[in-house]
Amino acid sequence: MTKSSRRLLGLLIFGALAAAWLSAASLLWRTSVPDDLKLPKVDMSALVGASELHQSQHFTLISNLFALCAMFLPLVVLALYAKFGHCFMDESAVGSIGTGMLLAMLGLALVWIAMAAPGLAQLWWYRKHGIVTTGYAEWIFGSWLGLIPVFEQICLTILIVMGFARLLRNRWWIAAVPVFVGLLTLFVFITPYEIPLNQLDGHAQLKAAEARIAKREGVAKIPMRVQNVGTMTTAPNAFTAGLGPSRRVVLWDTILDGRFSEPELEVVVAHELGHQKHEHLWKNIGWYALFVLPIAFLIARWTRRRGGMSVPLAVPLFLFLWFALQTAIVPINNAYSRRLEAEADWTALQATNDPKAAKALFVNFVSTTGEDPNPPAWAPFLFGTHPTEAQRIAMVEAWQARNGG
Repeated sequence: MTKSSRRLLGLLIFGALAAAWLSAASLLWRTSVPDDLKLPKVDMSALVGASELHQSQHFTLISNLFALCAMFLPLVVLALYAKFGHCFMDESAVGSIGTGMLLAMLGLALVWIAMAAPGLAQLWWYRKHGIVTTGYAEWIFGSWLGLIPVFEQICLTILIVMGFARLLRNRWWIAAVPVFVGLLTLFVFITPYEIPLNQLDGHAQLKAAEARIAKREGVAKIPMRVQNVGTMTTAPNAFTAGLGPSRRVVLWDTILDGRFSEPELEVVVAHELGHQKHEHLWKNIGWYALFVLPIAFLIARWTRRRGGMSVPLAVPLFLFLWFALQTAIVPINNAYSRRLEAEADWTALQATNDPKAAKALFVNFVSTTGEDPNPPAWAPFLFGTHPTEAQRIAMVEAWQARNGG
């Protein structure tokens, strides 16, 4: 086969793979929310009051500045580590893979040290506004202990990458990506078993509503549990977790403390069941698979200048590229997450047929979280995994318009 023929064949293979990638992304992007749905403009000051709206805007602006620091400061640290990390590499009795793990852990430790000051400042801000009750010493100790599972994950990642790189050289990504996707699937499955969860005591009306809504949405027999977080935060929250037999709908105890009415809680439960109805956790795994493939491919190419991922010298550069490329796709992931959350909201409206409760819930979220219900566009672009409260209320009004008010 001539050189030009090989090049043509390569282009045809690349085109076929790109078409398959785009087709899969298009399928995952689709939701049951009507494509022609027009969201009306919502005057949030009329719903929450001008004073509270101003306070939420100020609180969220400072929070987002801290979030910007948390997003970009680790990249600065890891960029410097990628350049000078080889200075920390000595002959090690643990072998090349063990040395790679040690270099990865050192890089993450340096990130933690750099993030300690802005992390404490952010904690001060949340404590000042009554959102978090964790103490400063407790935060330092807890965040350091929290590095243990992160160290374990990065060591496992390095083991997989360097192990396959020894076998496949710069084609390690072909074997590593399916393993990464498999491990994520396993993690999603076992998560409900790793979190301390309790039975829901009382709330007979909510239990009855959950059974009724679950049957209506076709996701019956998903247990509803409570996670106690009230000693750490006052923020309300709920989430769905697990796959197949491990599926759970989890309510934080802070959302059950009386600040939300039973109809509002029913909307919350219907929203979380909506995630399970539309298999959003499976879709998130598929979305991850779509992006981890090109990310791993690019890292494999760019780390060749350090000898490839079979040698420890490439690990600091790997860390920087891994975090930098994932940071680069954050806006895309946020947009995708907002679509899934909007679909869960739409499903909850269909299941409960109670737009009044849904609207009250979203207004109540402004008061209980302190978040700006209608932030400037750059904030959702970088940090918004959910539609803004103004957008969620607008969806309620659009749903009402479609269903005769």
